[in-house]
Amino acid sequence: MAAVSVPNGEVKLEKKLADISLGEDKANDTTGTATSSVAASLREKPAGPLKTPIVDPVESAVPDPPATLTADQQSKYESLLETVKSWEEVPSTTGKNGPVTEDEIMWLSKECLLRYLRATKWHTADAAKRILGTLTWRREYGVDDLSADAISPENETGKQLILGYDIAARPCQYLNPGRQNTEPSPRQVQHLVFMVEQSIQLMVPGQETLALLINFKSSKSRSNTAPGIGQGREVLNILQTHYPERLGRALIINVPWVVWGFFKLITPFIDPLTKEKLKFNDNMRNHVPPQQLWKEFQGDLDFEYDHDVYWPALIKLCVEKRSEQRARWVKAGKHYGESEVYMRGGDAPSVGSVTGKEAGDVPDNTSEKGKEAEVPVKE
Repeated sequence: MAAVSVPNGEVKLEKKLADISLGEDKANDTTGTATSSVAASLREKPAGPLKTPIVDPVESAVPDPPATLTADQQSKYESLLETVKSWEEVPSTTGKNGPVTEDEIMWLSKECLLRYLRATKWHTADAAKRILGTLTWRREYGVDDLSADAISPENETGKQLILGYDIAARPCQYLNPGRQNTEPSPRQVQHLVFMVEQSIQLMVPGQETLALLINFKSSKSRSNTAPGIGQGREVLNILQTHYPERLGRALIINVPWVVWGFFKLITPFIDPLTKEKLKFNDNMRNHVPPQQLWKEFQGDLDFEYDHDVYWPALIKLCVEKRSEQRARWVKAGKHYGESEVYMRGGDAPSVGSVTGKEAGDVPDNTSEKGKEAEVPVKE
């Protein structure tokens, strides 16, 4: 990462990020408070415009408490949990079939199973079918193999950002179609999937959803900011099928007539529950704290996109979060149905904890299925 012609403060930040190790010692730290952490470096306020991700929500932003399960819902959850534990391998027609891996077991968290149950109106068989379908899709699409280096060209103009949190502590993922810099291709869709995965890594304990902020304002180089119908349908299918219950709010501004036409065309493909989360031309300051809302989206935040600064900072932060979560999952015993709140460092115990014991005291009774996998640092 070159530091030529970069203001002194940014050079210092780049050096700090470059010096941070995300190797085995960091991954084994389950507290998330290491002095050399990426998060700690990014919390330092810059002298000029912000050019890096925001690590924490404002103090007043807290997730809504989860709904208490009824006895029937708890029973259905336990039934689904036993079903996923019984799977020997993930099917595939493209040669990607094979035993369930440790990363996939970690993905099969308690909240993950509940999201699919809610999405299927608590039909356990349908939820199990959809979960297995998503596991197959993640392998065949190569979700875990999407690298920051491969995706980087798509984001050179800052057409997608993860920046700050809304009033419910949802990470804000910005879409700026006017900054489009590439021709339609599969990589454009991979870019969105990659960024959604990074948003998930940055979710705080107790928050399972993200906020999409979309500004269809045209630019000097691009007046038509509507995506193609085919690509729009593909994105909707991926998000609705494989990321159920992940959209908390979609705030859309500067909608031109051609984009209204696009939304009318794809409306039949949008889930009714998703439609309720769409807000067109609302005052974004009512949904996102102004101090964490980018000025280009009606906020007070002075943010300037510099790809050479923002992109490595985002990737290192997300890798660090992922490493910390996996370390907690491993320490607790590598359980199916582990609590995401626990893995993210929240105040919930591991599902393997007994009578308040620390997660580290729980014996490892994990299935032998799955290969040991280190968290890759994909830059």
